[in-house]
Amino acid sequence: MENRTEQLKKIKDEIVAAKNSPLYDFRIKNNFLPVIGEGDHYAKIMFIGEAPGKNEALTGRPFCGAAGRILDELLQSINLDRKNVYVTNIVKDRPPFNRDPLPEEIEFYSPFLIRQIEIIKPEVIATLGRFSMAYIIKNFGLESELKPISIMHGKIFSAEKVTIIPLYHPAVAIYNNSTKETLKKDFEILKSF
Repeated sequence: MENRTEQLKKIKDEIVAAKNSPLYDFRIKNNFLPVIGEGDHYAKIMFIGEAPGKNEALTGRPFCGAAGRILDELLQSINLDRKNVYVTNIVKDRPPFNRDPLPEEIEFYSPFLIRQIEIIKPEVIATLGRFSMAYIIKNFGLESELKPISIMHGKIFSAEKVTIIPLYHPAVAIYNNSTKETLKKDFEILKSF
């Protein structure tokens, strides 16, 4: 049987070669890289954002710009090293103009995310932002729980074999400093895992 690293590499290879992706041409035209995910392949906590930004698409690394610095700071606030978690997005290529991911983009990339979750087997999925929150909540059969992120953030939802904790996207703290305090408080919940 293949180990987790080999299985995750297979996903990466498939995404790199996916000419049928709705964002493939945009990636190639701009010399962008797909952003698959990074971190511990045996992580207890998996963070899922919505889609890569420009810095991420240039480096192939998730959360490496301003939002990534905030994510790192939040992880440090609970004494958690980033290398001990796994960080990824639903959409693996950057949408143009940093716009929200379109439904067909989420539909195309989400099977890769589901495979990542099945390979890594996290105990906790911490969603970053409303798109990943809505997708994960629905995917794990908790649709009846779905409310705006302003209501759901920092709450704990139990699904089969995994705990889901919706969080604000770290980028909101760039524009609204009071959100950073809310994020810090919400991150405290992760300590117990």
